[in-house]
Amino acid sequence: MSWAILSAGLLVFLGSGAVLGAALGLTGFILLHFQAGGASALAINSAWNLLTEFTLSAVPLFIFLGDILLASGVSTRVYNGLTPLFRRIPGQLLHTNIAVCTLFGAVSGSSTSTAAAIGSVGYPELSKRGYSPSMIVGTLAAGGTLGLLIPPSLALLIYGATQNVSIGKLFLAGMLPGLLIALAFFGWIMVRASLGSPVAPSREEKMDWGAVGRGLLEVWPLPILIFFVLGTIYMGIATPTEAAALGVTASIVLGLTWGDLDMPKLWGAFKHASMMFGAIAMILIGTVILSQAVSLLGLPRAAVDAISGLGLDRYGVLMMIVLVYLLLGCFFDGISLLLMTLPITFPMITSLGFDPVWFGVIVTLLMEIGMITPPVGLNLFVLCSITHNEVSLPDAAKASLPYWLILLGAVGIFTAFPELILWLPSML
Repeated sequence: MSWAILSAGLLVFLGSGAVLGAALGLTGFILLHFQAGGASALAINSAWNLLTEFTLSAVPLFIFLGDILLASGVSTRVYNGLTPLFRRIPGQLLHTNIAVCTLFGAVSGSSTSTAAAIGSVGYPELSKRGYSPSMIVGTLAAGGTLGLLIPPSLALLIYGATQNVSIGKLFLAGMLPGLLIALAFFGWIMVRASLGSPVAPSREEKMDWGAVGRGLLEVWPLPILIFFVLGTIYMGIATPTEAAALGVTASIVLGLTWGDLDMPKLWGAFKHASMMFGAIAMILIGTVILSQAVSLLGLPRAAVDAISGLGLDRYGVLMMIVLVYLLLGCFFDGISLLLMTLPITFPMITSLGFDPVWFGVIVTLLMEIGMITPPVGLNLFVLCSITHNEVSLPDAAKASLPYWLILLGAVGIFTAFPELILWLPSML
């Protein structure tokens, strides 16, 4: 009966057009009231405990940090600084999109912010130079997904804060997989540029090592910012929240001195970050209410028992969960998908003996896949709007397909070799 109420409640409320947070919360209230003996008061306590959680205060700060970098034009400086490095590699400046997205993701923590920041710089520049528009959008959409995995990842931060998993270990766990996936993206660009129809102009420019050196020197403030955000956490100097505050302070100073940030742009970044966190907070509240009801009624354990009755081992159960994430990723954005599903999937995965840090990276990878999966792939929508519809959504999705397959392959590789994820956290 509880499963029927859960499914019907979500279908009715989401079908009525209610915002996701309200749909989740109302479904949780119904379960608590009618199935848990009128225990609705527990939902209030859970929501209060969540919103007073110190670690969760890092979320709005990291959102603000990404918006400051976007408003200050720092992404333009970084893009121009790395451009000379890739002039003689097959694919040429298409590699710059992946490299800058990787660096920008190491301070912004958001996939959409990364795609928007680098896309607004990279698309006009590369299309003007004669690169394939769809290939440009494909690399930007794929590179933007790295913002969800490369620490400080907003997804990993929310995952750790809501599921009581070490955020420091999650950040370390995301580092090596993120870099390996970035290398795989580089490899595909080189293969595609060497085969088939041309996607880049002919390589007529000679490698100017002086320009490479000057360009790398041009991005010197970014490693300093990365240290403020990540180095302070790994050295034990600051908590994630304190590191986020340091990052915001450093990004403001950086934007005012190195970028073109001013007070109106800073105020605009603050307003946008506040609205974005308000939307996330609404989903968080709904999620924690539903999570309270689901755990109280023992639904995850019942789901595990039911699946066990099918004769599946724990990897069979994991395969089913992956398929559910791939399906839901077609319709929900990454953070909403994460918060909506964790009340069910997290207890199931941990009860089967999977490491919670490992699962944090896997579920983030599945969210990344959703960011470039139509019809709701947010990165595709953002980049198509940046091109002023010069690249259609179907063309953008087609260009992103090889990167989609790389991300899906990464899920399989990291499942077969979990030490690729857990090696760095084990050293903490």
